[in-house]
Amino acid sequence: MPNVIRCARHLAVLSMLIVASSLSARQSSQGWPDTPFSRTQALAELQTLNAQLLSHPSATLTLEQWCGAHHLAPEAKIVAQRVHGADKPLPDGARALLGIGPEEPVRYRRVALSCGDAVLSDADNWYVPSHLTPEMNRQLDTSDVPFGKVVQPLHFRRQTLSADLLWSPLPEGWDSGTPLPPTSNQPLAIPDHVLQHRAVLYTGDNQPFSLVIESYTRQVLARP
Repeated sequence: MPNVIRCARHLAVLSMLIVASSLSARQSSQGWPDTPFSRTQALAELQTLNAQLLSHPSATLTLEQWCGAHHLAPEAKIVAQRVHGADKPLPDGARALLGIGPEEPVRYRRVALSCGDAVLSDADNWYVPSHLTPEMNRQLDTSDVPFGKVVQPLHFRRQTLSADLLWSPLPEGWDSGTPLPPTSNQPLAIPDHVLQHRAVLYTGDNQPFSLVIESYTRQVLARP
């Protein structure tokens, strides 16, 4: 909840800056030039997406709504492109988070979540197959359907462990008087990943069944 409150406070400041600017329509059509206004607008969008992800149980459905609202593809549909052959050991402490013993089987699934041609998120997912139905396990093994859609019948909830901005277009202290970077003649440089969430998913019966680490790409800020 503190993360949501902090996001809301930043959004209030950012909204005043955006409303006060007469450059909005012109700069939105040009993408992200390296100007103080573009930096402010980019941070506002990142904080908005962060708040939406924190307030909804399914990152897949949140990204689908984001894709539609920002016209990132002709059809707002998230597709999970599985990365076959990838494998990662369970992070330290993950078995305790999932409430399982040392011998309980855990499966790993890595996907890139795309909307149209834009890869919006890279997701690492460790899940407990015994906590899912046989049909869910079959779909996860044999299809590219996003995890959130497969397990939707569980009426799951999401407990966020961490939500970190991996990039900020504005310097620390921007909201208390730190000068903004000057305008340059180059496009705004945005790294490959801009936001990362770690979360545990729980069934409607409050049983943990999945640990996810989602790294959101710069494509969430794309200008079609």
